[in-house]
This record gives sequence, C-alpha cells and structure tokens, in this order.
Amino acid sequence: MKTNRSLLRVIDANINRYKEGIRVVEDIYRYIYDNKEIASTLKNLRHINIPIDIKELLSSRDSINDVLKPSTKSEQTRENLENIILANIKRSEESARVLEEIFKLIDIQTSEMFKNNRYALYNIEKIIFQNL
Repeated sequence: MKTNRSLLRVIDANINRYKEGIRVVEDIYRYIYDNKEIASTLKNLRHINIPIDIKELLSSRDSINDVLKPSTKSEQTRENLENIILANIKRSEESARVLEEIFKLIDIQTSEMFKNNRYALYNIEKIIFQNL
C-alpha cells in the first residue's frame, strides 16, 4: 500500500507525541529522581525504527495549520510532577495505540512493535505510580 499524505500526517504527529511524552518522563527520572533503570527503559522505548523515510514524514507535516494546535486549559496546568508524568505517559500510550492501528495498513511488524511498546508503557506506568 502506498502511504498517502494524510496517513503520513497521522504517523508523523503520533511519533512526535509518542517520543515527546516518553522524553518528558525519561528526563524527570534521569535528572530529578536519578533513576537509571526507569530512565534507561524509557530511552529504549523512545528509540524506534519505522519503515518510512523521515523526509516523507516531514513533507506531510502541516503543524502551522493543525486545527487542534491551541492548548486546552487542562494542558496548560500541571499541579505537580506526578501530573506531568501521568499526562505524558498517557500521551505516549495513546500515540502508541494510534501508531499500532495505522501501521496495520502499512507494516504489521511495526504495528506489533508499537503494541509491545504500549504494553511496556502500561507496565512502566504501574511501576512508577506504585512508587510515587
């Protein structure tokens, strides 16, 4: 299946969300909590390979005209680190699910990778919140 521009936009946006969400939590566990195990696990989940050239993804990007670009009030407010961690873990889990579904149209191995990564994020979320 030839990947059309709209699918590439979905993939690009969700890869960015997936990696950004993981990076926020990774950096909290690396620099604030000095937790090498969780930070390393998150770093490994963030480093992914997909079967689409970065130039293809970038050519589909239209962040200027994104209809939901403005932040909601809930996105502008965080009360504490726990809220930041939760929001970003959830963002990554949700993006992994979108990528899992979209890649079913393109590459089943990549779809399965995102499924496995989503379950790994569920496990990390459990570990994190049992220890906060």
